Amino acid sequence: MRHAGSNAPRYDVPIRLLHFALALFCLAAWGSGQFADDYKRAEHLGFSVHKWVGVGFAIAISLRVLYGLLGPRATRFASWFPFTAANLRLAAQDVLQLARLRVMERKPHEGIAGLVQGLGMLAFLAIAVTGSVMALYMEPGSRATGWLHLVKEIHEIAQQVIPVYLLLHIGGVVVHALFGQDYWRSMFFAGPRRNK
Repeated sequence: MRHAGSNAPRYDVPIRLLHFALALFCLAAWGSGQFADDYKRAEHLGFSVHKWVGVGFAIAISLRVLYGLLGPRATRFASWFPFTAANLRLAAQDVLQLARLRVMERKPHEGIAGLVQGLGMLAFLAIAVTGSVMALYMEPGSRATGWLHLVKEIHEIAQQVIPVYLLLHIGGVVVHALFGQDYWRSMFFAGPRRNK
């Protein structure tokens, strides 16, 4: 297996900033969401904080989606769409290799990594859309009813995906780093560490 080096991706500054913003707002929204159930009361600091953190999260995910549609070719979703038959086969191979304590060297959005990223993006979008609808239509001091109650339930279900996604995403980064594929450096810094 080759170590990450010159073949590791180089992420541009907008992608690195968007990744950082998504990580920050995701954790802040998830944490503040634990206190947002006070929307039923007239005094609702927890809901207010969660709502505004959620607005930041919705802006960050919207910018990432726009950049994924209109940005440079390497950052476009079309270059790494994870839900294809070919990528699902690669993901299955990755699972089999992980069972043998081996890590396949792939591009960052191929195989299981792409599948995890794609599912995470879908969950983030569901959370952002449902959260935005609630921020616009939910009246603090009263209970959500009818279609708004359904939106709230979808939001809370999608929110449960966050810890699973974080475990898979961060766990995958750690496993790759242990096998010498330190792609994480190119996401947070200018590029990967060079092997000497």
